[in-house]
Amino acid sequence: MFNKILIANRGEIALRVIRTCKEMGIKTVAVYSTADKESLHVRFADEAVCIGPAQSNLSYLNIPKIMAAVEITNADAIHPGYGFLAENADFAEICTEYGIKFIGPTAEQMRLMGDKVTAKETMIKAKVPCIPGSEGLVDDVKAGLEIADKIKYPVMIKATAGGGGKGMRVVHNKEEFEKNWNSAQMEAKASFGNDGLYIEKFIEEPRHIEIQVIGDQHGKVAHLSERDCSIQRRHQKLVEESPSPFMTTRLRDKMGKAAIKAAKAINYEGVGTIEFLVDKNRNFYFMEMNTRIQVEHTVTEEVIDHDLIKEQIKVAMGEKISGKNFIPLLHAIECRINAEDPFNNFRPSPGTITGFHSPKGQGVRVDTHVYAGYVIPPYYDSMIAKLICKAQTREECIRKMKRALDEFIVEGVKTTVPFHMQLMENEAFVSGKFDTSFMEDFKLEEPAG
Repeated sequence: MFNKILIANRGEIALRVIRTCKEMGIKTVAVYSTADKESLHVRFADEAVCIGPAQSNLSYLNIPKIMAAVEITNADAIHPGYGFLAENADFAEICTEYGIKFIGPTAEQMRLMGDKVTAKETMIKAKVPCIPGSEGLVDDVKAGLEIADKIKYPVMIKATAGGGGKGMRVVHNKEEFEKNWNSAQMEAKASFGNDGLYIEKFIEEPRHIEIQVIGDQHGKVAHLSERDCSIQRRHQKLVEESPSPFMTTRLRDKMGKAAIKAAKAINYEGVGTIEFLVDKNRNFYFMEMNTRIQVEHTVTEEVIDHDLIKEQIKVAMGEKISGKNFIPLLHAIECRINAEDPFNNFRPSPGTITGFHSPKGQGVRVDTHVYAGYVIPPYYDSMIAKLICKAQTREECIRKMKRALDEFIVEGVKTTVPFHMQLMENEAFVSGKFDTSFMEDFKLEEPAG
């Protein structure tokens, strides 16, 4: 058993980890920037250490300051949450060197999956279905054009170090190729310091369906079913649900087996997610692996009735998993509540929350670190809460979500609550007949007055 865990993160995920640690009898250490000194994760941790000013590179991404906080508090493990250093192999390696347990996969496992070209090569060797495309990085525009001609348009140019939709371009014909190649390369270099690109066949009308996996230190891996993350804007997820309305028993079985094969190929330790694109004919293709807990882990927790943070910690302590695969027992939907103005191109809306009321009731869960009087800083991700509803059926779950959204009050800043309310009324969403292009055609209606 760990004595004390330092959470190298902020906001709702830091608070989420603190709650589980308390239930397990483990002491916690919060780290925070000067912009986050009034955040709830700071208030509810057993100890809190300020690690720098608001800018992420001077605080939450500053490894020496985080390791110093570990030393002065005598923490024996670090939970990285998601984002920031959660998938930083160098950080995991440093933790190991200093005898601090990194709650997550090893540095080697992260490196294998962190570079998309290496990840794809690993999956091909493991016989996990992959999208047709280049074998490794593409040297230049000329080589890229040859590959695009071979696999046929439309194609996707992707940054090997990419994430969050950066360094990605869809190309529909030869005439558009060079312009898109150059812009993807520049964006990749600016965002990741790595301008390496590769090419894949662009899958039309795809669903984004991911499989939650868990592996222990003894070679055992299981899957915890799927989440549908197809409702997204600019490759950023807005809504997640489980089970997927597109899923069949046969497809779940095949995707689950492929996900286990993928995790076993790297001897994966901890909780992770294998992300797939699924075409309209239910052919599925490996996209990437997230070697961390995800924002939407709550959806899986609600449909299988397990605390995934607790499972992460138990695996890190060396405990064996049961090896049982799970199927959803209920239906759950998560809406990400962001401090953004959905009627103004989702522009961030930092500022002071003057009024706050979160919905309650059976099957309604709100994960948040904010409250009335809290100041949303402009320096970080705009997500301020996650609203998760569960019910016996998808239809009931949507009705419950509509009721919960109606009760969700955030005053003083703009939020995405109005967007989610309209989404729950949308015919395509309600019918389950949508794909990752859904937001391209979705039209928000301005409120009267």
